[in-house]
Amino acid sequence: MSELKPPTPTPTPAPGDTYKGWLFKWTNYIKGYQRRWFVLSNGLLSYYRTQAEMGHTCRGTINLATANIVVEDSCNFVISNGGAQMYHLKASSEVERQRWITAMELAKAKAVDMQAGSDDSGDDCPGVSPTSRQGGGCRNSEIQSTLRTLSSKVEDLTTCNDLIVKHGSALQRSLSELEGLRVGGDMGEKIRQVTERATLFRITSNAMINACRDFLSLAQSHGKRWQKALQAEREQRIRLEETLEQLAKQHNHLERAFRGATVLPPSLSNLALANKGGVAGKGDASDEDDDNEFFDAMEDPAEFITVPADPKYHRRSGSNISGISSETGMDDQSFDELSLASNPESPQPLELEPVRQRRTRIPDKPNYYLNLWSIMKNCIGKELSKIPMPVNFNEPLSMLQRLSEDLEYYELLDKAAKCHNSLEQMCYVAAFTVSSYSTTVHRTGKPFNPLLGETFELDRLRECGYRSLCEQVSHHPPAAAHHAFSEKGWTLRQEIALASKFRGKYLSIMPLGSIQCIFDKSNDHYSWKKVTTTVHNIIVGKLWIDQSGEIDVVNHRTGDRCHLKFAPYSYFSRDVPRKVTGVVTDKDGKAHYVLSGTWDDKMEFSRIMQSSKGENGTEGKQRTVYQTLKAKEIWRKNPLPEGAENMYYFSSLALTLNEHEEGVAPTDSRRRPDQRLMEEGHWDEANAEKQRLEEKQRTARREREREAVKAASSPEEAITEDSINESPLKTNAQETGTTTSEVSDESVHPDSYQALWFEKVDDPVSGETLHVYKGGYWEAKEQGSWDMCPDIF
Repeated sequence: MSELKPPTPTPTPAPGDTYKGWLFKWTNYIKGYQRRWFVLSNGLLSYYRTQAEMGHTCRGTINLATANIVVEDSCNFVISNGGAQMYHLKASSEVERQRWITAMELAKAKAVDMQAGSDDSGDDCPGVSPTSRQGGGCRNSEIQSTLRTLSSKVEDLTTCNDLIVKHGSALQRSLSELEGLRVGGDMGEKIRQVTERATLFRITSNAMINACRDFLSLAQSHGKRWQKALQAEREQRIRLEETLEQLAKQHNHLERAFRGATVLPPSLSNLALANKGGVAGKGDASDEDDDNEFFDAMEDPAEFITVPADPKYHRRSGSNISGISSETGMDDQSFDELSLASNPESPQPLELEPVRQRRTRIPDKPNYYLNLWSIMKNCIGKELSKIPMPVNFNEPLSMLQRLSEDLEYYELLDKAAKCHNSLEQMCYVAAFTVSSYSTTVHRTGKPFNPLLGETFELDRLRECGYRSLCEQVSHHPPAAAHHAFSEKGWTLRQEIALASKFRGKYLSIMPLGSIQCIFDKSNDHYSWKKVTTTVHNIIVGKLWIDQSGEIDVVNHRTGDRCHLKFAPYSYFSRDVPRKVTGVVTDKDGKAHYVLSGTWDDKMEFSRIMQSSKGENGTEGKQRTVYQTLKAKEIWRKNPLPEGAENMYYFSSLALTLNEHEEGVAPTDSRRRPDQRLMEEGHWDEANAEKQRLEEKQRTARREREREAVKAASSPEEAITEDSINESPLKTNAQETGTTTSEVSDESVHPDSYQALWFEKVDDPVSGETLHVYKGGYWEAKEQGSWDMCPDIF
């Protein structure tokens, strides 16, 4: 299959001009987006499979005069005409999408003006092939011919009606005159006139009757044809749904049979896991065919390239080699072959003996069959957090525990806390940001949605030097606050809400909120956001996960910045899958370090010695060339425990998160009964318990709403406009373009629930509003005093 290349951008046409180019059009759940040639002319948008088809086969046409144009995101937009036709389109870039939107808006405005000036303007369809055989716009010529015939019949009926009125009036006058006429010589003349006018009236009436009969017959014949065509489309849709459901069942049976019949040795098992999902596989027998593995992401050319630095930078001397050290305040040794990991300024932490032996296994995952399509086909386009799902799709961990998994590579923050230079520290923080995604590569199970007020503590103070606490602070939208502090001199806090959409073939999970890391010694304050997680092959094929988007890690004290780019998987890309690249710059925008690697394996860094502008890329962008020292590894993923494929692909840390702990709060996720039952393999009981907990939560919410209404009726406790408009993630929702309905449930209907261990504050450094730990939890644990905790389980 040849590589897809976007068309060369052309200037936006003036109204009435023809605009042509390649776009990607959504076809179906099997093939996804497909490349099509689109032509915009005379207010009509038509498409063809290739440019060669323009002369004989049009695949579809939509009239922009009555169409709605909606922009979904940076590259996607939708065109519809009220339900009969709907095109989901995707451009190769945001600039190209804007050119098309502008061209179509201009064409639509002109078409509306022409339609207002002439009733027949909408019936013309220039540029549409008469031999078109597809539905909708492809039958335009036939429909226009029928409409013209019906219109001519209507005109005949109008003419006949006018003649009947005219001759009927004349006949009426003649009859009146005849009644008042006396018997005389002119009687014969009057009778002759009445007879003539009566004859004309009869002829005109007969013509009217015949025209009505012709119109009725024509309308009935075409109405039956259109009725049959509509019924055929409905039947075809039903057959397609049944076919997809059958394919999903067959694939599930094959997968179960494969798992039951094949046992790989540990070495080969790890190799198979590394090639999971058809992303990096080379000749993998379990890969899907091209149609199932087709994805529309274009290969994005790199913004920069790296080359080895001049050997002179590797020589040690007592003098300043190139003036770089004087600019950054470092000696020559800080940018030689030594890596940050071996820098004596940031030594390795001492290994501590664990105070308790933690578990290394959980019960194997049961092999229950569930028809995924029967549940998900009615969820397309809906918010996933509002859809009741059985535990069959879950893993026995809550979202609070998944947030705590971000601390698996806490050593990176320990090393960052020991750095004396902010740019070196930025490299460790950026590596920590990437490392939090390494646990998701095989984790296709959905974590449990925490109940409002649910908490999770992770006390690793004696083993690792840190403590962590999470609390579910909002239910709609679901939002969790997280706070972790370390004896090594760093504090991590985050507030994350998830906006998820099911798109039929894939599931998109968009985290809202931000993460902050503060170092006590240097007072450096970092903040960043998370990228979008996409679960592919929801209906047919093997589930696999991709991370895509961009992250800006900002040091608010120094102005340093690291721009990380998570490249989305593309079938046509020659790059390594799951690739991540980044550049560390100072407040003046000068680049100092380059980071590269993959989010599921390792990250490396290189110090930049020199930079220059290189050749233009594939899209005409000038790329920067960085001369760097030899790349050194800064982070590598820990291997999964033995048998992880039977334990939801949990890491060593994840296996311990739901382990029984003495003295935790009554609201801790470890005490959640449905989650515990699922871990033990009792899925039917877990489903029943999950429904009970959800109903209990709904009852508690209704009670809080009633209390809030009563409180609002009191003048001294009335809810002000500011408090109603206040939303915990309002700023982030605006930044990410999330619709109001996804984040404003509690702001419009304020919930009287107040977080127990967190309070909402405005951060003066980052300018964000988030829930921050207010203290008291660990003191309550030492005293064993949990009276303030709500009864949620």
